[in-house]
Amino acid sequence: MVDRCSLEKEYILSPELKFKSEIQQLNNLPKAKKEFPRLSEVPSQVLQQTIKQLHKGWEYFQKRGFGAPRFKKFGQFKSLLFPQFQENPVTNLHVKLPKIGAIPINLHRPIPTGFMVKQVRILRKADKWYASISLQCDVSVPDPMPHGHPIGVDVGLEKFLATSDGVLVKPPKFFKQLQSKLKLLQRRLSRKKKRSKNYEKQRLQVARLHHKIDNTRKDFHYKQAHALCDAGDMVFMEDLDYRITAKGMFGKQMLDAAFGQFRSIVKYVCWKRGKFFSTVDAKGTSQQCPECGEEVKKDLSVRIHDCPHCKYKTDRDVAAGQNIRNRGIKLISTVGQMGKETACADELPGAGVIQSRQVSQPRQGKTRKPKK
Repeated sequence: MVDRCSLEKEYILSPELKFKSEIQQLNNLPKAKKEFPRLSEVPSQVLQQTIKQLHKGWEYFQKRGFGAPRFKKFGQFKSLLFPQFQENPVTNLHVKLPKIGAIPINLHRPIPTGFMVKQVRILRKADKWYASISLQCDVSVPDPMPHGHPIGVDVGLEKFLATSDGVLVKPPKFFKQLQSKLKLLQRRLSRKKKRSKNYEKQRLQVARLHHKIDNTRKDFHYKQAHALCDAGDMVFMEDLDYRITAKGMFGKQMLDAAFGQFRSIVKYVCWKRGKFFSTVDAKGTSQQCPECGEEVKKDLSVRIHDCPHCKYKTDRDVAAGQNIRNRGIKLISTVGQMGKETACADELPGAGVIQSRQVSQPRQGKTRKPKK
């Protein structure tokens, strides 16, 4: 499937001809270097990884039936993968790459003792270059087991997150704050002549602003994830597909909050710090009383949970976080995962003094709130 043709020459292939396999195209690389001498300037392993990446996209296209791999025009191919090295290419000041040489880098942290560099991927974001270094070490890292103080986290648009301990964090709205500036830069870009130097300068300004929004949002997510790990030992979140909600009427707000990225970051930070992370069923977390378990129906306009059965009253999002926490405790207290049945987190290893009726007592360290 070809969506464009070359201005110089084009290969006419029979429609009955099968798509060449990965091994065939890898074997044709030496012939392609003779026909196109500029390919010899690129390291051979980088070309091989590009062919493998193409075939992964082609197999994925054949599997689902749509999304054919597209040609990459100038500037769209933004990463290079160097899969292996004979010796450590990274020093405190440089990274040495084949056929490129030593490139000055800003190494933000040294490579730990006992680890070896497995591969290096060079990424281009806006007008900056990054080196993603993959390390290898023969060590087995066990998954964290349930223990200690549990926290349920409910995310939303009015409050970015609400924990079962009563901590509320306002949404920062990074995209909305810079939307007017982005609109101005994009309007200027639309008036530039394409492929001109002024067009390229303006395109970089738009890319830098997008990159700034992405970095500030990700930094906020990491700080909140570490704050959750500081406040508890077990973190539970809802098992939701945020791609569906991002297509609704609040799609821009959902994409600005990036709840899917936040959940992935929380999961990674919990694993890194030895905290237990799990997701629970999200059905009816805001319509159930965390104290008595009775159903209390309320519209989105009602922001206070007031149970008529047990008279328990709290913030709607905090109640949802408590329901998430209770479901998480019930999930890990089964015989299959814990080896014993418990009604609350009191009997979990490392758990402190916890109040009755599955209401956990918050720790002294609270989740950090963003600056106003």
